[in-house]
Amino acid sequence: MLTSSTRLEKIPTVVLESHEALSRTIARRIADVIAERRAAGARPVLGLATGSTPIGVYRELIRMHRDDGLSFRGVITFNLDEYYPMSPESIHSYRRFMQENLFDHIDIDPDDTHVPDGQTPRDEVDTMTADYEAAIRTAGGIDFQLLGIGKTGHIGFNEPGSGSESRTRLVQLDVITRRDAAADFFGEEHVPTEAVTMGVATILEAKEIAILATGEHKSAIVRRAVEGAVELEVAATFLQRHPNTTFYLDTAAADLTRIATPWLVDEVSWTPELTVRAVVWLSLKTGKAVLKLTQGDYAEHQLSSLVARHGSPGAVNGLVFNALGSRIRGKSKLPDGRRILCFSPHPDDDVISMGGILHKLAENKNMITVAYMTSGNIAVFDHDVRRYVDFLERLARDRNIGKADVPAFTAMVREFLRSKEPGTVDSAAIQDVKRIIREGEAVSGLETIGLGRDNARFLNLPFYQTGKVRKDPIGSADVTIVRALLEEVQPEIVFVAGDLSDPHGTHRMCKEAIDRAIVEMKGTRPEIWLYRGAWQEWPVADATWLVPMSQEELKLKIQAIFKHQSQKDSAPFPGAHDEREFWQRVEARNKETAEMLNRLGLAEYYAMEAYVVN
Repeated sequence: MLTSSTRLEKIPTVVLESHEALSRTIARRIADVIAERRAAGARPVLGLATGSTPIGVYRELIRMHRDDGLSFRGVITFNLDEYYPMSPESIHSYRRFMQENLFDHIDIDPDDTHVPDGQTPRDEVDTMTADYEAAIRTAGGIDFQLLGIGKTGHIGFNEPGSGSESRTRLVQLDVITRRDAAADFFGEEHVPTEAVTMGVATILEAKEIAILATGEHKSAIVRRAVEGAVELEVAATFLQRHPNTTFYLDTAAADLTRIATPWLVDEVSWTPELTVRAVVWLSLKTGKAVLKLTQGDYAEHQLSSLVARHGSPGAVNGLVFNALGSRIRGKSKLPDGRRILCFSPHPDDDVISMGGILHKLAENKNMITVAYMTSGNIAVFDHDVRRYVDFLERLARDRNIGKADVPAFTAMVREFLRSKEPGTVDSAAIQDVKRIIREGEAVSGLETIGLGRDNARFLNLPFYQTGKVRKDPIGSADVTIVRALLEEVQPEIVFVAGDLSDPHGTHRMCKEAIDRAIVEMKGTRPEIWLYRGAWQEWPVADATWLVPMSQEELKLKIQAIFKHQSQKDSAPFPGAHDEREFWQRVEARNKETAEMLNRLGLAEYYAMEAYVVN
């Protein structure tokens, strides 16, 4: 039911606090649909999706099957899509994805599971897709369709330009879709250019549809799908015509008008946080400094109630100006002599995201431990391994050392790389070489900002050690390792990555391990500082602390990033379709944050990092 706050939303939208809450909600609804169809004497028919978003739903369904007795006997499933050509045994196959993430763990009849056949001969594809449509009709139609949404707004593989009458067919994949999949295939050049997908009309015939989105990188396309006009370029907007579709979002993906700028759609309760956000928005909207905003500016942009609350524009302006100014923390206002633990999901997140403050904290004589949570080895190119292997061979030959062992090891590595197919999981030896490469780079980065090897801890959490982009769920072993370090260091301040746009989810998963470990740890709970920077920065209005950097300090931070040579020039997982190197993005972001303060009328700084105290 529409309310004044949701009147701009053309698809009913539910916002849940976390990805876990979203997964539980959808899984319970699927269980209810199964029970309802059985009660009606019919076989339940589910439409299923692949990708990172629905994995949590599948894990919860598996738990419900194992712990609560949820049975899938008699349930029929149809998956949305499959790459073409694609063998069902390939690690990239959606058939294999479904087997590993759901079907192999529940009591469903294998004959009742349907995934488009990615290895059908090309001249038989039309027959295969027609048969797929016929099988859905024979089953009585889809009762509950689960969807994700791509950055182009695609549902299934219905790319921009897909019509509302389209049916299951072979399609050409959009450039953006292929870039999104590049991490899974270890390079965009290995991503198939085609796929078989259910059509928009096929999807819209489902009796009930749930479309899921998580993470900040989906927020813009979600807003367009929910609040924008129906258009051919965004297939998800066709869902506005469906009578029983619900969008389910976590808070990171929810940038709807009622959340981003609620004063534009309804009366609001003016908290200090919302006041700062509104005035910053107004300042940027009008192009005026905070202290120059007038009664007319507030009235024109539906913020008269804020002025009325404080009595005058000047009172509001001064309040927000002072609030923003109080957030600026130079070296003298930062902690000194404290125990500090910085968790870095990958071996370069520390210097990329918080190289500036780490340097200041080191100068302030804090006792700093930087914990690298994963090896980051999947982000090392094979050519870097060859370079190091060549180094080993030259060293052994020139210095006459390790005659027996080094040649045998390097020959094994070279033979594996010679026969390695695109996307093949590395051998244990290759994974170790790549891990050591990244560990060495991490130490070098620390040395650049005034720390060193003694400050580094390499946790190598088990969840990451799959050799593939997709990781195992966070388990008790991961939490135990993190908790042990917390209890050993007994930090007073802990830095945690707050990025929720990580293209392969490592930041999000590492934060889960830390959150669980802090709940379980013995001792005083530390203060939590959330940092960002790998993909975006905290907005000025949301930041607790703003840490300025001089030109020299930003240069030092960039030099520390340079030490991660395996990630320079062209990192395997750049994220967000940004072709710039990480150091270039960091330089631009840190300067933009400082420039934002300047535009708001505060002090002018060269560069700035932002942090949120949780």
